Amino acid sequence: MIEEIRIASLGVIEESVLELGPGLNVVTGETGAGKTMLVTALGLLLGARSDAGAVRNGAKAARVEGVVALGAAAGRVGQLTEEYGGEVEDGALLLARQLSSEGRSRAFLGGASVPVSALQTVADHLVAVHGQSDQHRLLQADAQRAALDAFAGSKVDRLKDAYARNFAALRAVEAELAEVLGASRERAREADVLRLGLAEIEAVEPVPGEDLALAAEEGRLGFADTLRTAAETAREALSAEDETPDALGAAALARRALESVREHDEEAGRLADRVAEVTYLLSDVAADVASYATGLETDPARLAVVSERRATLTSLTRKYGETIDEVLAWSAAAAERLLLLDNSEERIEELRAETARLRTELATQAGDLSSARAAAATRLSAAVSEELTALAMPHARVEIRLTRTEDAHGLAVDGGTWRFTAHGVDQIEILLAANTGSEARPLNKGASGGELSRVMLAIEVVLAGTSPVPTFVFDEVDAGVGGKAAVEIGRRLAALAGSAQVLVVTHLPQVAAFADRHVVVAKSSDGTVTTSGLETLDDDGRVRELSRMLAGLEESETAMAHAQELLDVAQQARAARS
Repeated sequence: MIEEIRIASLGVIEESVLELGPGLNVVTGETGAGKTMLVTALGLLLGARSDAGAVRNGAKAARVEGVVALGAAAGRVGQLTEEYGGEVEDGALLLARQLSSEGRSRAFLGGASVPVSALQTVADHLVAVHGQSDQHRLLQADAQRAALDAFAGSKVDRLKDAYARNFAALRAVEAELAEVLGASRERAREADVLRLGLAEIEAVEPVPGEDLALAAEEGRLGFADTLRTAAETAREALSAEDETPDALGAAALARRALESVREHDEEAGRLADRVAEVTYLLSDVAADVASYATGLETDPARLAVVSERRATLTSLTRKYGETIDEVLAWSAAAAERLLLLDNSEERIEELRAETARLRTELATQAGDLSSARAAAATRLSAAVSEELTALAMPHARVEIRLTRTEDAHGLAVDGGTWRFTAHGVDQIEILLAANTGSEARPLNKGASGGELSRVMLAIEVVLAGTSPVPTFVFDEVDAGVGGKAAVEIGRRLAALAGSAQVLVVTHLPQVAAFADRHVVVAKSSDGTVTTSGLETLDDDGRVRELSRMLAGLEESETAMAHAQELLDVAQQARAARS
């Protein structure tokens, strides 16, 4: 619900605040006072195209701000606002638009600077504007389908949900089937490559860690003579077979020297013990070195075998991994992938069967949905046509037409094959025959501006309570209407206001009398500059304004009596409605 709109330097409005409330809000005023400028201001807030000519003469920029209490729309609108970087505070959203005299325009949503399109996106969830120069929500095909479905009620909702689930499932299955079929050649090539690789690895039969072990063995075999010479030299240095000085002999000599003085100093004894330990270690190392030297053999045949095996393994690591362990991991993964590829034909048949099943089920659901919509369309057409009779269009007839488009690849429903979407096989269009005998035509082609506004009003009244939009704006919905028909327009606007906030700009007292809040646009002039201000009327003020609207005389007793009578009739109607 719109709580207030602040306007500065827009057209004839220098600075004004329009405070709105729940129910029916009516704006009246003399011709040229600036009533339509209020609708222009609201349009700017909702993302309409800007016009630098709307900036007040002498001002650098015009600015419009609006505060909207989100209510039930808080979830979706709050999410959109956050996505654009704005914030919702205490359930209220601030919208703003600034228009410079040079033509530049800026938009703000929840305190954040945003593209104008962001305001349009949010506005779709907040306000429906019906005016002779506006883009009407119910002229859009999606909105017409949504209106019919909302009128049809819970049965259609259940059918739509079930259909939508199967539609999504069908699209997913078809996408997978297309991927499998479209990539069949590539999959065959991939399978051949995998088979070749697996065959090559299987022929070699590598074992984990084999490449590392062979590398170490090749190193020993290739340098056997060098290793043996080094080992013999080390053994001689540790323990010589002749009288040549060696490490063991030197250690033994050191031990004997220290043992000879042990009795004179405990420290010398401890050192003698440590030398003894070294002697034991040298003896062990000398034995190990000798054993190592004895075990080293030159084996050219084994070296050739190892080198050849390493070359074979290297051919695998160049293709399938850095090490043999990685080669074996690739082999395991390739085997799993090959199994999947070999089963693709079976998967194709499964997907085709699932596609056929889903299409059959969808066709049945689409037929049921179409039948339910057709029944609801008949009822909605009759209800809207009846409303138009009371709105000075007694010969008008509204027709809601369900059509289908043939498509060889569509769903088989009612003996034909039809193009289908996520919403079924139906294209839904609201048509109007404004006069007896005339052909029903689409709303945007078969009605004048005033007629179209009344059609929109009739539809909104019939759909009251089903529309997700919390606020409706009607600009000159009463164009070309007077008398009893004007009273009926006011009555129906009041009925619509029972389930939503309604803002109406009108010049008819019969409509204004039904207002829950009546705002008058007053024009004043100092002789050079004309300005407009807004005033919310009390009961006495409403009588005077209705008198002016009725007779052009605010103080005429006859006009005031007539005005009071209108207010009484409206009050009785509101009381009966509640």
